[in-house]
Amino acid sequence: MSNTIHKSMSIAKPDAYHTSSTQKLFIGLGVTGLFILVLVLYNLDITSGYILALAISLIIIGIGGFSIDAYLNKIKGIKNDGVWFKSISSRGLMGWLTGVVLTLFYIVLYFYPELLGLAKDGDSNTGLIALFDPLSKLLSGNPASQWFVYGTLYTIAIIAFGFKFLLKYRHNRYQQLRTSSVMFFQLAFAFLIPEFMARLNSDSFSLPYYDLKNVWPLNYYNFEQYRVDSMISAGNIGLALLIFGIASIFIITPILTYKYGKRWYCSWVCGCGGLAETAGDPFRQLSSKKLSAWKIERWLVHTVLVFVVLMTTAVIHTYLGYDPNKYWLTKDVFLALVAMFLTLVFVLTMIFKRQELGKDARYGAIGYFVLILALISIHYFSNSTHLFLFEAESLRASYGFFIGSIFSGVIGTGFYPILGNRVWCRFGCPMAAILGFQQRLFSKFRITTNGGQCISCGNCSTYCEMGIDVRAYAQKGENIVRSSCVGCGICSAVCPRGVLKLENDSMNGRINPNEILLGNDVDLMDLVNQK
Repeated sequence: MSNTIHKSMSIAKPDAYHTSSTQKLFIGLGVTGLFILVLVLYNLDITSGYILALAISLIIIGIGGFSIDAYLNKIKGIKNDGVWFKSISSRGLMGWLTGVVLTLFYIVLYFYPELLGLAKDGDSNTGLIALFDPLSKLLSGNPASQWFVYGTLYTIAIIAFGFKFLLKYRHNRYQQLRTSSVMFFQLAFAFLIPEFMARLNSDSFSLPYYDLKNVWPLNYYNFEQYRVDSMISAGNIGLALLIFGIASIFIITPILTYKYGKRWYCSWVCGCGGLAETAGDPFRQLSSKKLSAWKIERWLVHTVLVFVVLMTTAVIHTYLGYDPNKYWLTKDVFLALVAMFLTLVFVLTMIFKRQELGKDARYGAIGYFVLILALISIHYFSNSTHLFLFEAESLRASYGFFIGSIFSGVIGTGFYPILGNRVWCRFGCPMAAILGFQQRLFSKFRITTNGGQCISCGNCSTYCEMGIDVRAYAQKGENIVRSSCVGCGICSAVCPRGVLKLENDSMNGRINPNEILLGNDVDLMDLVNQK
C-alpha cells in the first residue's frame, strides 16, 4: 500500500492525469503508423502492400494497446476520469490542432484528391492513394480512389476505436451489443460488400457502388438517372436493390422506428453514427446544451430535410416524360403522388398528434406549405425544359457540395474536438430528421426515469452527445421522448444510481410532461398501473 499522503481537500482525484509509460509506447506505435502514411504523400518509393499492412497494423496495435492499459487494468464502471483535464477533450490546444488537421484532411480529400496522388487521364496513382492500390485490387480488382482510401481509414477508425469503446463500457451489455453492431455493419455492409459488388461488374453486367445500409435521403444520389438505369440494366439483382431501396424508405424504416425508435439506425447501423460513437466518444461532452443550440438544431436539420426532398423530387422529375404510352410514371403523376403523400402525412399528424406537438405543429405546417408551393413551381417551370433541368442540377450540385461535402464531411467530422461528436447527426442529417419525426410521433421507444433515485450529479446531461438536458427529465421522473435522441444509452451507462432505462413499451403514458411526482399530486399506484 502506498504511504503517500494527499493533503488536497478535493473530493475528486487530486493527482494530475498522466499518461503511463505503456500508454506512451502504444501512442508512439500508432503515431509511427500515421507517419508512414504521411511519408507516402511525398511519393517516396515505399508504396507496397507490405508497407500498407505495416502502417495499418501499427495504428491498430497502438490504439488497441493504449485501450487495454487504460481500461482493462481497472475495475468495471464509469470511465470518464479527467476528461475535462485533457487538452484534446476539453477544447485545449491539442483539441484545436486535432480539429484543424482533420478539417484540412477532409478538404483535401473532397476537393483536392490529386494532392493525395489520385491519377488523372489514365495515369497510375501515386502517393497515399497508390499505397492503397494493392488492397483495392485485392477486393474489387480496381485501382484505389480517394473514396477507397477514405473508406478504409474510416473502417479502421471504427474497428480500432470500437475496441477501445468496448473496453471502456464493458460493464454495460447494451453498449457491448450496440458497438459490435456498428463495427459489423461498417466492415461488412459499408466496406466489403460494395467492393465485392464492384468485382462482379463486367461489360454485360454493372451494379453501382452501393452501401446497402444507406437509406434515402443519405443516399440521395441513388435516384439519379444513371444509377437507376444501371440497376435496371443489371437484371433481377439490380431491380431487387432498387425495390429494396424504395421499400426501406416507406416500409422497413417506419416499422423499425415504431418498434425500437431511431436508435436502430442512428446508433446500431449508421456509419456516421458509428464513427461518432467510437472515434468521437472522447468528445461527446463538448455538445452544447444551450437552449439557443437546440433552437438552431430544430430549424437547421428540418431545413436540410426540406431541401433534400425538393432536390430529389426535382432530379427524378427531370428524366420522366409526359406521354403515358411511353412512361408508366409520368411527370405529372409523380408530382401528384409526392403531393398526396406529403398531404397524407401532414393531415394525419395534425389530426392525431397536434396536441402533443404544440407550437411545433405550426412549424410543420410552414414546412408543408413550402414543399407544396415548391412542387407547384416544379410543375410550372418544367414546361421550360432546359431552364428546369439547369435548376434541378443546380439543386443537386448545391446539396452535394454544401450538405454532402462541407456539412457532413468537413464540419461533421473535422469539428469533433470543437463542437462534439454528433454535429452532423444533430444539426444536418436529414435521415435523423425523418427518424426523429417518426420517433416523436409513433414509436414505442422512450427512456424512463426514476426521479426518486436521482442525485442530480449531471453525468447524464454532460455526456449526452445530442445536447439534451437529461437531468431535467430525471429530476421530475419524466419520460424522455425527444426527436433528437439517438438512443445511444450513454446517459444510462454513466448514471451511478440506475435512474435511466431504455425501454420499448406501449404508446400509452409514453409522454408525461405534467406528471411531477411531488407528495399527493398524483395517485402513484394508478400512475404505475397505467404504465
